[in-house]
Amino acid sequence: MLRLLSATLVALVIGMVAGPRFIRWLGRRGIGQNIRESGPESHSTKQGTPTMGGVLILVAALVPYFIFATKTVPSLVVVILALGSGLIGFADDLISQRRQRSLGLSGKVKLLAQVPLVGVAVWLALEYGGVDTRLSVPFVREGLDISWFYYPFAFLLIAGFSHALNLTDGLDGLAAGTGGIALFAFAGIAFLQGELDLAILGACMTGASVGFLWYNTHPATVFMGDTGSLALGAGLAGMAVATNMELLCLLIGGLFVIEALSVTIQVLSFRLFHRRVFLMAPIHHHFELKGWSETKIIVRFWIVSAILAAAGFALYYLSNTRL
Repeated sequence: MLRLLSATLVALVIGMVAGPRFIRWLGRRGIGQNIRESGPESHSTKQGTPTMGGVLILVAALVPYFIFATKTVPSLVVVILALGSGLIGFADDLISQRRQRSLGLSGKVKLLAQVPLVGVAVWLALEYGGVDTRLSVPFVREGLDISWFYYPFAFLLIAGFSHALNLTDGLDGLAAGTGGIALFAFAGIAFLQGELDLAILGACMTGASVGFLWYNTHPATVFMGDTGSLALGAGLAGMAVATNMELLCLLIGGLFVIEALSVTIQVLSFRLFHRRVFLMAPIHHHFELKGWSETKIIVRFWIVSAILAAAGFALYYLSNTRL
C-alpha cells in the first residue's frame, strides 16, 4: 500500500512541478494546437495553445512506475500499449505541427500502426501474463471463452478505446478528467486482484492525469494532443485486458463509448438519411451548440464518468464476493 500511494504521489508531483517549464518549452518552439475549421466557432480562441502535453503525462506516469513497481508481465503489457500508442499519437501530432493543420496521420494509418502493437501485447498477456481467452461476465462463474477470436476482440477494444478517448479530447480537461476517473477504477480492481504492479501503474496514470489536469482545466494552458489521448485510451483498455475485465471496461469507460457512438450515429444518419441526429458530433459539441458553457459540460461529463466507473467497480466487487 505504501508503494502504491508513493507512486501515485510522485506521478502527481512530477506532472504539477514539471508542467510550467514544459509548457514554456512548448511555447518557445511554437508547438501549438491547430483548430479544426469544422469545429465550434468558440474554439478559435484556443488556436496556438501549447499541445503534445501527452509527453508530460507519459513521463509523469512511467517514472514512478519504473521506480516503485517490480515490472510484472501484466503491467508491462499495459506499458507497451500505452507507450506504443502514445508514440503513434506523437507522430500524428508532429506531422500536424509540420503541416500546420489539425489533422496529422489518417485514421486508417493509426489503426494499422496499432495492429502489430496490440498483437504483440496481447500475445504476451496470454502467454506470460496470466490472461486467458475467457471473458469475465459479472455473476457468471465460467465466463465466456471466445478462443482465437480474442485477438480481434482485444484489438477492437484497445484501438476502439484509444480513438474514443481521442474523440473525447475536445474540451479543456474533459479527456484527462474522465480518463483519470476510469483508470482509478481499474487501479482499484487490480489491487483487489492482488496485482500490485498493475495497481501501481493504474494509479500512476491517474496521478499523472490529475497533475496534467491542473494546467488543462478551462481555460487550458496546454493540450494533451493525440500523444496523450491515444496513450490513455490504450492504457485504459490494456488495464481491462490485464485484469480480464474486458466487458466491464464498456461500463467503466462508458462515457467514451457514448462519445464514439455519437459520431457513428451521426455519420450513419447523414449518409443514409441525409439528416443529422446531433447539432455536432462528438456529443460534447452538441451540448456546446445547445448553449451549455464549456465548464458545465466538462463537470457534468466528469460526474457521469464517475457514476459509470463507480457502478463498474461495485459490479466487480459484488460479483466476485458472491462467486
